[in-house]
Amino acid sequence: MWEGLEAVDWAVLEHNYGSAEDVPGLLYRCAGPNPDDAEEAAFELLNLLFHQGGWICSAVPAALPFLLRLAAVPEVPSRRVVLDLVARLAAEAGKVAERFLDPGWSSAWERVLPEVLALLTDPEPGIRRAAADVAGVCAGPGELLLPALLRCWRAESDPVTRLDLVVALGRVVRREPAGDRSDEVGVLLRALLGSPEPQLRLAAVHALAHGDPSLAARRLGLVLDAVRDPSVESWQHTSSVESGVRGVQHWTAALFTGASPDFVLGLLADHPDEEQRIGALAQAGGLLSQWRSPADALLPTVVARLDDPVAEVRYRAAELLACLGPSAAAHADAVAGLLGDTAARATRRGETVAEAALWALARMNDPRCVPGLTERMAADRSGFAAATAYYGGRDAFHTPVLPALHEVLVRLPDHAEPLLPAIRDRLGTATDVRLFNHLCEVLAAWGPAAKAAVPQLLDLLKDDQRWTSAATALAGIGVAGNGGRELLLARSTAQGADAELAAWAYWRVGGEPGPALKVLGHAVTEGRFPHPALRKLADLGPHAAGFADQLRTLTRASDDWTRVEAAHALWTATGDTEGAVPALLEVVKDLADGTYLPVMLPAVRYLTRMGHAARPAVRPLRDLPASDRRLHYFGGWRAFAEDESIRSAVDDLLTLTG
Repeated sequence: MWEGLEAVDWAVLEHNYGSAEDVPGLLYRCAGPNPDDAEEAAFELLNLLFHQGGWICSAVPAALPFLLRLAAVPEVPSRRVVLDLVARLAAEAGKVAERFLDPGWSSAWERVLPEVLALLTDPEPGIRRAAADVAGVCAGPGELLLPALLRCWRAESDPVTRLDLVVALGRVVRREPAGDRSDEVGVLLRALLGSPEPQLRLAAVHALAHGDPSLAARRLGLVLDAVRDPSVESWQHTSSVESGVRGVQHWTAALFTGASPDFVLGLLADHPDEEQRIGALAQAGGLLSQWRSPADALLPTVVARLDDPVAEVRYRAAELLACLGPSAAAHADAVAGLLGDTAARATRRGETVAEAALWALARMNDPRCVPGLTERMAADRSGFAAATAYYGGRDAFHTPVLPALHEVLVRLPDHAEPLLPAIRDRLGTATDVRLFNHLCEVLAAWGPAAKAAVPQLLDLLKDDQRWTSAATALAGIGVAGNGGRELLLARSTAQGADAELAAWAYWRVGGEPGPALKVLGHAVTEGRFPHPALRKLADLGPHAAGFADQLRTLTRASDDWTRVEAAHALWTATGDTEGAVPALLEVVKDLADGTYLPVMLPAVRYLTRMGHAARPAVRPLRDLPASDRRLHYFGGWRAFAEDESIRSAVDDLLTLTG
């Protein structure tokens, strides 16, 4: 097993954490007598040699033969984990660009591939499954791999291993040169569509789908029967998928491209297994986060799940209605019926169904959310997220999380009056600085509607630890906070961002522009003009005309946010649309193709303010309102909120300039 191990100069090789001199010791431990220690060593190797992928390091080709030898010995307790590492490496090698692939990989892989194929006949089913997975994900040609996989298929009696073999055959048959056995594989896979075993039928659909993208839609009944059959649990024992109900639902949903809700509607049909019902709502969220049109078809079935006996199902249904927000407002009564539902999820935070319902009503701008939000502002535990969080949103996966409390409140300026007493009380008692800051953000966003909080904010301006948040809130409220002018003016003599904030807030509450111009002028002179400072400068309007030359230069900056805020500040200061509009158009040009970045929202809003000078934006954006794709950058509830915001902004632009 260890022949040649000591001959390798491991110290000059590299893995994800530096020198590979620790690899031999870990390899030895993988074969040790203590099963727990052997598995720990194997997982450590997985971390060192693979980590999160992205490259094939120089230590991998040297380690490959020893990994395969470990996997081939029945007495090695960690052989299954070791073979999983090999599968990950083989798959990654086929994905990464050549510059991230160690030069020794290809020849090392060619030498060990026969050993991988030999494991297809291992006495242990788990090893055979893992070997089939390796064969399926590696870059080997079909003419080499298909004969071995076909031999194993004929001999294999284990039903789970047969699933892995079908998936592997479907992957390998696409690899050129496929060889003279590819037609035989095609006949076999098509025949399996009529198998009496539901999961073999499903495996065959997956195996054939690459060459026949519409197959899953044409065989929708077959697919749903398999995914909703109790035998679907067998996939969690495979190596290629290794998932239970929810994972198989997600894996299979990828076969249905476009906005069609048919597969998800099938999943949402009544089912006695709560995992099936939970997973169905997850898939509904994924589909709805990517497309707008399925909402009409899916809404009734999502609403029906509000009465489910399982708390997680009710929570997810309410959370999804919160995501849909205004478009689901017709079902607000059904949601309000859950405001007393204190059943909690089995998560670390233990969010309740009632909290999801409260969020849904807030998104619908329904006044029935006010009492519950008032109570949660006074409580030690609000039930909402502890802090602002962002999730990836580029694929069809929905994260059913609640926002932070201030993110709920900031969207409710229409209900500022009944909510303000609770915020004012909390401002005076909040020991959590983060909560205090967030409540001030809410007041700033509400603007003049929050003027009843001004007395508390004026007192807080005297607090050296909290004045910045109070100043932000007063600046948002505007001239109603003019009682704080002198304190803000005094604080504008500080240094850096605090001075910028104080001087800007002084101007916003009715002071003179001079202090803000002076402080922001220093920022220009020093060459540090981050986009928040540019946004403040834009508030000064024509008073900032003296910075026109610097602003024109910044409209050509490499950073999109800087260009956008500089263009807006240039326009407010000088009325110059010839310099401002092209900079904004450059930022939003990809929006017409369905690409959305957060910086595009203020860019569209600024174009709208510029009126008819922004007419060049009309032609590329005029078809966007009819687009079915959701426009978003982040996932979770933000995918829906971002789509609503940018569409509303584009509608305003087209209405004004059309």
